[in-house]
Amino acid sequence: MSTPDLAALAQLSGLQLMQWVQTERPAEIPSIGRLLGMRFDEVEHGRVVISLDTRPDFANPLGTTHGGIAATLLDSVMGCAVHTTLDAGVGYTTLELKVNYVRAVHTTGVTLSATGTVIHRGRRVATAEGRVTDDQGKLVAHATTTCLIV
Repeated sequence: MSTPDLAALAQLSGLQLMQWVQTERPAEIPSIGRLLGMRFDEVEHGRVVISLDTRPDFANPLGTTHGGIAATLLDSVMGCAVHTTLDAGVGYTTLELKVNYVRAVHTTGVTLSATGTVIHRGRRVATAEGRVTDDQGKLVAHATTTCLIV
């Protein structure tokens, strides 16, 4: 794949950009998603689903998946859900992130799936909620976020 035309990407709406990321999976663009092996499974207006597989590199000192992996998944999926509601050239940043952890996760290839859904989209602020489940459908963590639209 050739290097993406960043000027052309800047002309896309948030939904179009997230759909591009979902289909193109631009490996040459450094990102937290590439680092962690995130997959964009579903992208629609106000809702995004991202998954990844745990690995030993994700271990905390106790030998289970570090809570930061779930928090990063949640921050990403909720922020991307907000992004799908934005016009071209409009950005956002996370103002607040509240994560609740429900259970530990092994580092041995467990597929975690996160769903982010916009709750409210105003002119300057958006809120969203997210859930992470394991490959057995069990809740691992859930969260809410507030994003500033810039």
